[in-house]
Amino acid sequence: MEENDSNQIIITVTGKDKVGIVSAVSNCLAQNKVNIEDIKQTIMQDNFVMIMLCNVEKMTVSFKEFKDNLLKLTDELGMEIWVQKKDIFDKMHTI
Repeated sequence: MEENDSNQIIITVTGKDKVGIVSAVSNCLAQNKVNIEDIKQTIMQDNFVMIMLCNVEKMTVSFKEFKDNLLKLTDELGMEIWVQKKDIFDKMHTI
């Protein structure tokens, strides 16, 4: 595991494509001082799919509070949003 993995999170956003998804998610990240390190997005059969690698080293709230803030967007956007610490994500996907 890399040294800064403990400061990294994976955010996955999926749902019906519409205007404003990236803006809403990135605004929430900026408000909490979470930095986007990498981002991939695509449209799959009218469904929006985005995966973000973010760094929470300078985050201004607790991880739980940040996650709660981000999950509030699920209702506003009508999207599924998953937030996981990268080191846990990596262990879940290692055979």
